[in-house]
Amino acid sequence: MKLNKSLLTLLAVLCFSASTFAQSEDEAIKESLNNYLEGGSVGDTARLNRAFFAFANLRNLSKDGKISEMPVKKFIASVPAGGAKWTSKIISYSYAGTAATAVTEEELPTFKFVDFLNLLKINGEWKIVSRVYSRVDKTVAIVSSNTGAFSTAASVAPTKANAPAAKKPAAKPKPSDDGWK
Repeated sequence: MKLNKSLLTLLAVLCFSASTFAQSEDEAIKESLNNYLEGGSVGDTARLNRAFFAFANLRNLSKDGKISEMPVKKFIASVPAGGAKWTSKIISYSYAGTAATAVTEEELPTFKFVDFLNLLKINGEWKIVSRVYSRVDKTVAIVSSNTGAFSTAASVAPTKANAPAAKKPAAKPKPSDDGWK
C-alpha cells in the first residue's frame, strides 16, 4: 500500500513537472517575442537586445525585387527614440526542442509589417535569430495552411485527396552516396 502511494506521488510530481516545463517554454518564447514587439513599439533598445541573438539578420524584398538584409544591431540603432508606435500581436508560434518559429504583426497608421521569426534556445533563453518580413497593406490577411492543431504525418489518415501519387521505387543509393550529390 505504501509503495502504491509513493508511486502515485511520484507520478503526480512528474506530470506536474512536464506541465510546468511546457508552460515555461511557452512563457519564455512569448517573453522573447514581446520583448521585440513592445520594445520596438516604445523604443526600448534594452528589450530589443534581449529579444534578438547578437548576430541575427533581418531580411525582406526591396522595391526592386532584391533581397535586402540588415544586421540586428543596425535595426535596433534605427528605432526612433519614442518607438515605432505600432500596435502588435503574436499571430502564432510553434516549437520543438531548441527551435521555434513565430508569426507576428505590427500595425502602423497606413501599413503593417508581417514577420516570420525563427528562434533558437541559446544558453537557456529563446532568441530571435532571423526575421523575414513583408510590408503590406493593412487589409492583407496572413494565409496559413494550419487549419487546426498540428499533427504528425503518422497520425493523418490517408485519403484520396492527400494520398501521395504512386512512384517508381527509387534506385538503391551507392554505399558512398550521402544523398547530397
